[in-house]
Amino acid sequence: MGYDDVITHLGEFGRYQKRIYYLLCLPAIVCAFHKLAGVFLLAKPDFRCALPFEESNSSYELPQNLWNLSYPQGEVCEIYDVEYSEAYLNGSIPRRTNQTRSCSAYVYDRSKYLNSAVTEWDMVCDRSLLSATSDSLFMLGVLLGSFIFGQMSDKLGRKPTFFASLVIQLIFGVLAAVAPEYFSYTISRMIVGATTSGVFLVAYVIALEMVGSSYRLFAGVAMQMFFSVGFMLTAGFAYFIHDWRWLQIALTLPGLLFLCYYWIVPESARWLLLKGRKDEAFVIIEKAAKENRVEIPNAIYEQLVEEVAEKKKQDELTASQPAATVFDLLRYPNLRRKTLLIFFDWFVNSGVYYGLSWNTNNLGGNQLVNFMISGAVEIPGYTLLLFTLNRWGRRSILCGTMLIAGVSLLATIFVPSDMNWLIIACAMIGKLTITSSYGTIYIFSAEQFPTVVRNVGLGASSMIARVGGILAPYLKLLGEIWRPLPLIICGALSLIAGLLSLLLPETLNQPMPETIEDGENFGKKTSKTPQSTEEGVNQELRGMLDGKSS
Repeated sequence: MGYDDVITHLGEFGRYQKRIYYLLCLPAIVCAFHKLAGVFLLAKPDFRCALPFEESNSSYELPQNLWNLSYPQGEVCEIYDVEYSEAYLNGSIPRRTNQTRSCSAYVYDRSKYLNSAVTEWDMVCDRSLLSATSDSLFMLGVLLGSFIFGQMSDKLGRKPTFFASLVIQLIFGVLAAVAPEYFSYTISRMIVGATTSGVFLVAYVIALEMVGSSYRLFAGVAMQMFFSVGFMLTAGFAYFIHDWRWLQIALTLPGLLFLCYYWIVPESARWLLLKGRKDEAFVIIEKAAKENRVEIPNAIYEQLVEEVAEKKKQDELTASQPAATVFDLLRYPNLRRKTLLIFFDWFVNSGVYYGLSWNTNNLGGNQLVNFMISGAVEIPGYTLLLFTLNRWGRRSILCGTMLIAGVSLLATIFVPSDMNWLIIACAMIGKLTITSSYGTIYIFSAEQFPTVVRNVGLGASSMIARVGGILAPYLKLLGEIWRPLPLIICGALSLIAGLLSLLLPETLNQPMPETIEDGENFGKKTSKTPQSTEEGVNQELRGMLDGKSS
């Protein structure tokens, strides 16, 4: 008798679970606000060097003859090193040198963005690396947050960790909006990035720990759909709020609504039982049973108490044994090959997902519409998983979606520049399919790693994924060199990863490997069948919180 059996008596997705579950889905929307806000907070509009005679509020537009007299062809970061006298500007005096000088100030096109952190602190030209670094450090915060708040939730509990991270998110979200300079803004945003792991991760874990195993795939995917809704709503905020500081505040304040969850959302009964706090757990179970209009037999409570005591004894025995490490996955040839392939898949999925999400401003056309579509296509991407993942197989979906993403993104090389709508369409097909791939890799990885090192393997995979997310912001800079370049890089990585994933064994309807030996033999042509296990895929989509954490 385990807690999953209690859930069966309680109702796998009863009225009580539905109410708490949907409440816990809402914070995913605010986490999406913070993760995608950088697209607008650090928006880089068209700009040019301010000419010596211009005021700071000058219009971006200039007559063509003035462009020719002031700027070398294709250059906006330098101007000709001449005296900009009235006679020169009138064309009376010819230009006698091609020497240029750097800008001392800039003029921005404010037709699309009133301002942004980029325009306020002139993060353009030789300072353009600063904007990408700010987003990169935000993703570093996500990585650190997954470690810090993950440990906190296991030691202190899910509920206090959720509210601690929420309060920190509110405080530093506002501090980022009032930051007087780049350094304090970037540090504040990095801390906000860490808290997205705390808020989303803990809400996700509580939600999955209170639903039955047959609903976990739906529960994990549906929560990701709420993240996608937040993705789209970010564009709505940006449409109405054109000042980046007010936009940051507007995206932060909805988090205040979730403070009332303190009196609504319970601690995880599963965690309470694990920590031996059975009386508190039984109160929550009784409350759920009352709302679901069922009764839990006393015998079940007694068996749970016995099981918790037995689990403590087992933990004490295993505590004396050496802990599993990632090196256990790299010690044997077949297991090492599979592990490295999985690591590469995680790196590519995270890097391509965020690379495409943050590159919408470089696609041309209406930037807000591009961003909105980029979020909307995630919904069918996740829906695809619900209908195909348990029918067509994990490897088929993972490889198929990554190959389609790679082909569609690489196809932009051959699209004529005047067919911008087709470039956008190819990019969105790539975004839809990489979203499906990102959702699949969590389940596929959990089923590949042996039980004894499964948590270690998933943790290491998640860390590799965060490296992809940390590097993704720099793709935007490559888009300034050549607009299709980010799509080509993402496409090439997706295509390579999709092809290499064919080397991984299918796991659908296969028993999960238990020991290192099972993991080494699994997938070999002469392998022995791993020992059967009834544990199923209880970790389905558990890692999806981490990336996108979190």
